[in-house]
Amino acid sequence: MERTDWKHTFRLNFMALKILGLWPPGQGAYGYNLYTLYAYSALIILQVCHVFFQTVNLYFIMDDLQSVTGTIFILLSKTAVALKSYYLMKNMKMLKHVMATVDGDLFQPRNEEQNKLIQPAITAWKLTVGTFAGLAIACLFFWTFFPILDKTYKVYRLPFLAWYPYNYKTSPQYELTYLYQVLCTHFIATTNVNIDGLIAALNMFVAAQFEILCDDLRNFHQGDDENSRDVKEKLKTCINHHREILKFADHANKFYNWLLFVQFFVGGVSIGLAIYALIKVIPFSSEFFSLVTYANAILVEVFMYCWFGNDIEFKSSKLSYAIFESDWTGLSTEVKKDMIILVLRMQRSLQISALGLFYLNLDTFVRILRTAWSYFALLRQTEITCTILERRILKSILFRCGSLEVCLG
Repeated sequence: MERTDWKHTFRLNFMALKILGLWPPGQGAYGYNLYTLYAYSALIILQVCHVFFQTVNLYFIMDDLQSVTGTIFILLSKTAVALKSYYLMKNMKMLKHVMATVDGDLFQPRNEEQNKLIQPAITAWKLTVGTFAGLAIACLFFWTFFPILDKTYKVYRLPFLAWYPYNYKTSPQYELTYLYQVLCTHFIATTNVNIDGLIAALNMFVAAQFEILCDDLRNFHQGDDENSRDVKEKLKTCINHHREILKFADHANKFYNWLLFVQFFVGGVSIGLAIYALIKVIPFSSEFFSLVTYANAILVEVFMYCWFGNDIEFKSSKLSYAIFESDWTGLSTEVKKDMIILVLRMQRSLQISALGLFYLNLDTFVRILRTAWSYFALLRQTEITCTILERRILKSILFRCGSLEVCLG
């Protein structure tokens, strides 16, 4: 049977990351070369500086709750992508080591049936990442063109509120600054989609390996024709496969531990703030659609992490049952003892965590949605409270002015 080229499955991710400066050539980390200079220049100029200019602008709009929330939820996402990029570059050697093992013999499907078993996982990964990328493209379109569509470019409005150390409300500074923001946003969005797609691919790979191992355990003994030595060798191969899967998952989890924590925190806050910003803009305007696509993109992004994490947990929990689906009753006592030891090791399902604080599963996804709604409710309540206070202050001022007029009269 033809070998499965796992790296070929992820080739588009690798190609995009290479263009973005996030996948150096060779098997090692970044060296002292032009590619490293390009990678760090892109990180600083197109990500860090863009985030810095938006952050400084918060000081000048602190009294405007709508502008602050409209800036923060986008700023948080862009900051998270900058952190992801830096963390990816810093731990490139670890990631390259993990990726070097994916095409090993133990991780290969043994027959055509197993090859069919892993196809749904690969299809789900492609569909989820494709949906996320599609929403990101739609979001980029509206962010890029909404000042033009809303005709606010006539008052020199930029796609994003930001401070610059020069007057950008003149030509050609306005056009150049506009182009800079668009370029930065496209670069950041492409980076985010491909880093998240790669992490989802690692989790999908682990889940697919558990699917292969389940099939091996069901069929490691298929009748009385096999001798005890052959059965024991097959069981030993299954044990080694299980050990390698756990090792791969552990190394992968160590690589993206912090990335998960940052993403889940930012995701919950961003969804809540995006919903709040959504009720403050003109319905069905280009800015409205940019917020809708953004909120949905973040939703799919968080769901993608949780879905494949949940898939790992579910498929790893089936291992201890799969071994008893084999024809084990006629095995020797020695092999049965090895089976019992293996079952005991497989009793606990594998869970992918973020710093050990929470696990990647659908329950976590629901909790993030609840948290996002809590942020929205808090902002809404704060706005209502501020409005009531403003009205009371205004009434008090008007009352005092009226009293003063009576006294003067």
